[in-house]
Amino acid sequence: MAFAQFSVGVFRFLSLMFQKLSFASPRIYIMSLKFPPYTDPMKFFRLHLLSSSLKQHNVVVKRVKPPIIPNNSSASTSTGRDVMWADIEEFETKTRSTVSVREGQGVVLLCGPPPHVGALSYAWTFNDNPLYVQEDNRRFVSQETGNLYIAKVEPSDVGNYTCFITNKEAQRSVQGPPTPLVQRTDGVMGEYEPKIEVRFPESIQAAKDSSVKLECFALGNPVPDISWRRMDGSLLPGKAKYSKSKAILEIPNFQQEDEGFYECTAGNLRGRNIAKGQLIFYAPPEWEQKIQNTYLSIYDSLFWECKASGKPSPCYTWLKNGERLNSEERIRIENGTLIITMLNISDSGVYQCAAENKYQIIYANAELKVLASAPNFSKSPVKKLSVVQVGGDIAIECKPIAFPTAAISWKKGTESLRQSK
Repeated sequence: MAFAQFSVGVFRFLSLMFQKLSFASPRIYIMSLKFPPYTDPMKFFRLHLLSSSLKQHNVVVKRVKPPIIPNNSSASTSTGRDVMWADIEEFETKTRSTVSVREGQGVVLLCGPPPHVGALSYAWTFNDNPLYVQEDNRRFVSQETGNLYIAKVEPSDVGNYTCFITNKEAQRSVQGPPTPLVQRTDGVMGEYEPKIEVRFPESIQAAKDSSVKLECFALGNPVPDISWRRMDGSLLPGKAKYSKSKAILEIPNFQQEDEGFYECTAGNLRGRNIAKGQLIFYAPPEWEQKIQNTYLSIYDSLFWECKASGKPSPCYTWLKNGERLNSEERIRIENGTLIITMLNISDSGVYQCAAENKYQIIYANAELKVLASAPNFSKSPVKKLSVVQVGGDIAIECKPIAFPTAAISWKKGTESLRQSK
């Protein structure tokens, strides 16, 4: 009841804000709403109403559907319970200060993204050229900071630079005010050793199968060369890719063997500078073995086992109809195994095995039906008449449907028959 009141309250609050404020104070961000792993259809319906209201105002709603468990389902589902959307505001319209540098000097032009929710991509234009500034060994646009880095300024670099930002999730782009770059007239910058301005973090958590990008770029005169290596002496992954200037090292399909310490070196005739950091592999849980729908007789025993891989290794919990199961008289739970002895009708229901580590939780669903019925010959009746030759053999089948399995006995007339020795 409390959850239902909360859902309706959130929906009414946001609807009022959207309708009455007309987005005069436009950006209201709710980063996530958590739902229990077993959600009834009415709660799911209310969530979709909220989703529809948001979409009318160009707000992107992601991963709405919670893991509702239908009957007769053995599907696997992840959490899918975060409601998120993306947006980006306009840049401030005030004029940006002129940046004044000597020829041969390095410079950083700041993008300064406006308030936003969601991942951004960055590009820069030069003067009235509609084409974006292209990366080379002198120029680099960081997709981490959004800034434009020019390792060594030349006279042809003088002009106006404009930062463009795209929020793909919100399907929206914004343009900043131009930043003028002018050349000073009081001399030329002499040679100097590299100074790394773009460096990757000292520690990066990298998910299994993800694409990892490390950025490294330096200012300097002469223009520094960028090189990469693994600090343990092993070769860089053969699948590794570089950007044109080698300022970005990309490792696609990241795996356990790719983790370790990486080093970027920026060098020129005047010296060198180094940046280093560690890539740490992690993996959300993935099913290796899931539970399946099961039909058992009353008084039988149930044995279910689920297994998931992941780093760190996942831990397991079991639920029945959305309620957590704990070990008791007939129920034994040991990590990914569930044993229920002496089944009764009340044990029937929809069960979930949940595998969880610090990065994600996944569910495997299956239905248990406990069956109980008296012997019934309707589907396999015993033949009323069998013809056999004298001295011949005959087999008369007795296969009643019964849960639990029926005890079979035979009579000839009124005389009970026993197994021959």
